[in-house]
Amino acid sequence: MNLSFFDQFSSPSLLGIPLILISMTFPALLIPSQNNRWITSRFSTLQLWLINMITKQLMMPLNKKGHKWALILTSLMMFLLTVNLLGLLPYTFTPTTQLSMNLALAFPLWLATLLTGLRNQPSISLGHLLPEGTPTPLIPALILIETTSLLIRPLALGVRLTANLTAGHLLIQLISTATVVLVSIMPAVSFLTLLILFLLTILEVAVAMIQAYVFVLLLSLYLQENI
Repeated sequence: MNLSFFDQFSSPSLLGIPLILISMTFPALLIPSQNNRWITSRFSTLQLWLINMITKQLMMPLNKKGHKWALILTSLMMFLLTVNLLGLLPYTFTPTTQLSMNLALAFPLWLATLLTGLRNQPSISLGHLLPEGTPTPLIPALILIETTSLLIRPLALGVRLTANLTAGHLLIQLISTATVVLVSIMPAVSFLTLLILFLLTILEVAVAMIQAYVFVLLLSLYLQENI
């Protein structure tokens, strides 16, 4: 039974071919492309409003040099948001529950922010490893601690996103299984469990949106430190 709970996190396959690439590219097809019409549809207007709001929130902590990253950060936010929300639908697969994919997103972007800082302002970037006023005996230990915390950032980004989504999906499956089992035994308890499942689903929708926002927001904060 425990194995069946974790089967939902394995990539679906057809004829032995993993379909994770389709799961990753399909959300992009749901975003309508812009056309040359003067009057747009309500869905396109909502899309533009959402992208504008996300861009404002992400670019607020950054200065003008960081605004060059607006396109990639907004695209990443829209991608994670769409994938996380689509993963809550029945009979779907959530690619962001895979640690390998989240690390593949986090590590290159974190490395890009780090290299940007080392190229543009190497002394300030290296100065973050040793706060001003540190006692001399603590300098080696503090440099080692700050370096470790710097290198662990992409791992923390990937693990945070994976753990939150995985825990939510497991809770939903456990409670839904309990609801089905208790229908014939204790209908009243089953109805109460169904109510808890409904509330948990609403919570998971919020978690899916918040985790996508936190992932990109932390990347923008890392970028701000290096520009």
